[in-house]
Amino acid sequence: MNQQHSITIAILAMGGEGGGVLADWLVDLAEQNGYFAQTTSVPGVAQRTGATVYYLEMFPEAGAPEGRLPTMALSPVPGEVDIVIASELMEAGRALQRGLVTANRTTFIASTHRVYSMTERTAMGDGRVNSDKLLAGGQAAAQRFVSADFAQLAENTGSLISPTLYGALAATGRLPFTRAQFEDTITRGGVGVKSSLKAFAAGFDTAQQAPAPAQVSAPVAPMPPVGSRLAALAQRIQQDFPPANHATLAAGITRAADYQDVAYATSYLDRLQPLLASLPADPQLAADLMDDTARHLALWMSYEDTVRVADLKTRRSRFNRVGGEVKLSQTQHLGINEFLHPRLEEIADTLPAGLGRWLLATPWARACVEPFTRKGRVVQTSSIRGYVLLYAIAAMRPLRPRSLRFQVEHQRIADWLANITRLAPAQPALALEVARSQRLVKGYGDTHARGWRSYQRVMAKLPQLQTMPQGAKQLQALSQAALADDSGKALEQMLAATV
Repeated sequence: MNQQHSITIAILAMGGEGGGVLADWLVDLAEQNGYFAQTTSVPGVAQRTGATVYYLEMFPEAGAPEGRLPTMALSPVPGEVDIVIASELMEAGRALQRGLVTANRTTFIASTHRVYSMTERTAMGDGRVNSDKLLAGGQAAAQRFVSADFAQLAENTGSLISPTLYGALAATGRLPFTRAQFEDTITRGGVGVKSSLKAFAAGFDTAQQAPAPAQVSAPVAPMPPVGSRLAALAQRIQQDFPPANHATLAAGITRAADYQDVAYATSYLDRLQPLLASLPADPQLAADLMDDTARHLALWMSYEDTVRVADLKTRRSRFNRVGGEVKLSQTQHLGINEFLHPRLEEIADTLPAGLGRWLLATPWARACVEPFTRKGRVVQTSSIRGYVLLYAIAAMRPLRPRSLRFQVEHQRIADWLANITRLAPAQPALALEVARSQRLVKGYGDTHARGWRSYQRVMAKLPQLQTMPQGAKQLQALSQAALADDSGKALEQMLAATV
């Protein structure tokens, strides 16, 4: 490196990850070892949990003319950054988007874990950015790309992510300092020295051992273990279904059994048996059709009702997870408040089918119940009273098959599967889009009602789409329009244009 030029470093991090500490370490590292250094921070987007860009420049004191100080920039310039450090994969994507990473200059260090952005979380469909594409982009754009799950390393060592990234930077050898000089900076900081040095070592070793980015997904996932309770169903999957679908089917029976019981998991496979006999000759299309149908069937059969919501909120694993997230100590008490607002429809859905229909169809009965549903209520599941209330609702699980919602949803499922099975032999691409259209139906309460209306409007076009050469692509476009907004305007426009 030409020492008459500044060494430029950009750090992209989110709030609470220690990005400022990492920048301070680098300034101290430079100043203690014969360099001028300057750092600035530019706040980013609040929706990214306080995402901030820290920019540093280092210039060797020996390279400065006598009596003069170097002039350093306050923000990174695209194409002029030597080192870019991203604390999370989407932050790496932001660095690529801003042109901070260049193939002839930049050493790029990125953590592969994900903290989903607000737009990804609020998308009506699967709005997640493809992690493999981000990794491939980083590899293609940088002179050297170092990637690993540095957040997991930090958790394993009881520290923040910043020391692991600092260790990875030291391992690249891009800065003219020794490992001991890097570690001395942490020691001089005087805070969390032991854990930070441990995390630094983990990041250093990982960066040396794994110079190439790891792929996030494998082409074919192995069948995961399902436990002795589902062993017979796992054997049935291995005997009757193609190997490419084993992992999805294993997840399906696990979810169905968790939602209801083993008999329900058996019925899950029974529902897929007719499709198995109707799969198209094309092996890739057949694998995709079975996989998508199996995945969406598992989701639909485990629809969210009041029993399911109460069950999930009272599980021991949930209390343990929340306690871990807030780092609950032995001397602290955890209070969890749930906001619940069941509508009249949810109450009717939980009742036996006949009673539920009567409640919905009887004006005076509705008038008696509706006043209690106009406002939500807060239930503290960490209290005995609140926990027992939700536990009692969750205990109604054996009665679920007799409920109104169960009968309605399973009739809808039967119609959906019948369309897929009918179309699979001659129009497999259209059958695949019918299977994927189930993603419109999700959530709870008003969200579920809106999704079901959109699904009905899209499926009403199916007879027409069957006669069109591009019917599959048209159905895909309709589903995407339905997911574009919750007002239904995009779908309305698309339906009007469909002739």
